[in-house]
Amino acid sequence: MSKKYAIGVDYGTESGRAVLVDLSDGTEVADHVTLYPHNVIDEKLPVSGVKLEYDWALQHPQDYLDVLTQSVPAVVRASGVDPADIIGLGIDFTACTMLPIDKEGQPLCFQATLSSNPHSWVKLWKHHAAQDEATLINEIAASRGEAFLPRYGGKISSEWMIAKVWQILNEAPDIYDQTDRFLEATDWVVSQMTGQSEIVRNSCTAGYKSIWHKQDGYPSQDFFKALDPRLVDVTETKLRGDVVALGTKAGELTAAMAERMGLAAGTAIAVGNVDAHAAVPGVGVVTPGKLVMAMGTSICHMLLGTEEKEVEGMCGVVEDGIIPGYLGYEAGQSAVGDIFAWYVEQGVPAYVEKAAAEEGIHVHEWLERRASAYKPGETGLLALDWWNGNRSVLVDTELNGLILGYSLLTKPEEIYRTLLEATAFGTRKIVDAFQSNGVEVEELYACGGLPQKNRLLMQIYADVTNREIKIADSKQTPALGAAMFGAVAAGADKGGYDSIVDAAKQMARVRKETFKPKAENVAVYEKLYQEYSNLHDYFGRGDNDVMKRLRSIREEARQ
Repeated sequence: MSKKYAIGVDYGTESGRAVLVDLSDGTEVADHVTLYPHNVIDEKLPVSGVKLEYDWALQHPQDYLDVLTQSVPAVVRASGVDPADIIGLGIDFTACTMLPIDKEGQPLCFQATLSSNPHSWVKLWKHHAAQDEATLINEIAASRGEAFLPRYGGKISSEWMIAKVWQILNEAPDIYDQTDRFLEATDWVVSQMTGQSEIVRNSCTAGYKSIWHKQDGYPSQDFFKALDPRLVDVTETKLRGDVVALGTKAGELTAAMAERMGLAAGTAIAVGNVDAHAAVPGVGVVTPGKLVMAMGTSICHMLLGTEEKEVEGMCGVVEDGIIPGYLGYEAGQSAVGDIFAWYVEQGVPAYVEKAAAEEGIHVHEWLERRASAYKPGETGLLALDWWNGNRSVLVDTELNGLILGYSLLTKPEEIYRTLLEATAFGTRKIVDAFQSNGVEVEELYACGGLPQKNRLLMQIYADVTNREIKIADSKQTPALGAAMFGAVAAGADKGGYDSIVDAAKQMARVRKETFKPKAENVAVYEKLYQEYSNLHDYFGRGDNDVMKRLRSIREEARQ
């Protein structure tokens, strides 16, 4: 019997990548990346040039289809594998990344008459312009004692589906009326592969981003009526569709899409998933007590449990949300790699760029080497990691970054190290929130681009959290996990697997080398963490709202 394979397609913020995986042992046979031609649309719309307001972040849905028709055929060609031996395909996506579609299942922004309206486009996960709606959702839910609110740490984020839908209704009611359904981008892409009539919603995005619950369903019509009478039937109309568990077969690849993707018609297509969540089985985590950090532009923290606990600031606790059969907890930091990139692009002096170029290395590597020479606490600096707001545990997109302790002697590498430390303190806040509410965190796993590149960062995280960190062996862990779910959608009788647990046992890999905390560093970072916590609460819990006042002054000046 010939070997069997699956493809995982990982949709990120700036690109999509396909990975062809050997189902016998998880070997990644071939991979290919397609950059999004339109990238993140945050200043003006394509073609029309309509300017966007602050905190908007959109994307072009055609970029997602290009990944399927460019990267998937590329990995098939590069591998030389017979398409008949590729039995399944799974995808993962950033979330909440949502779009309005018409009755034919196509994005409204594809219509020339609607493309100049920003609300017809994909709203990316980091679109924060629905904060007013999110604030009202939280206030009204709290005043009514809605049972769902504690499952999300007490706050619904402006990044999520309901806030974004309500923003469209408030600011572009004509777009709302012409929308047949609001979909997560991952569910829309799946529908394009399987045929429009096959639209289903996955339990991951529905649970974490759309306030859906396996037993209770969506919040009641009374709640939506309390928000806005126009939303009373939103879940029965605009959010309709069966919600199914991860690993479920959404359908089969249509003949038309098979031709464009270089695959066989009838290939099993798994329901969509979230990028970070797909990474959990990719590192072999299928039991509680192991926190998985998907580290990139932001961090998503995932943890499995057997009981539903209330944890402040969580993005949600969802049954079947990560691994079927378990409650999946999610938390996150809105900016991590983005902070380091911001500093390199906007903050370092010219002599650093020149020195890095002379040494033939990237500025990040130049800074890391020099930052590694400092001991914990030696810089005299401390930062809050809120360059893109705070996702967990404060759930407040209106907070901003801060660095304390500058002097005329402060060097660029000291600032860089301080920013690394700040993001580690943010993760420690999340770990402590879990622990204090009875959800055990025994060890950490890390995947994504950052753990592969920055050893200093991972040692700092181990020291700050005082926990051993294991690193994914795969450079494309979410895509590997997506491929695993594709194999589950195909099933064991086709050469795949009947459960994600079985797939993970055979296909997941972590490196032998781990990062262990150093006692002398742990002691110093404990002192710094207490200072971080003081600043965290002072600026984040209402004692001093200067960050929000500055935002208000800025908005007045811009208007």
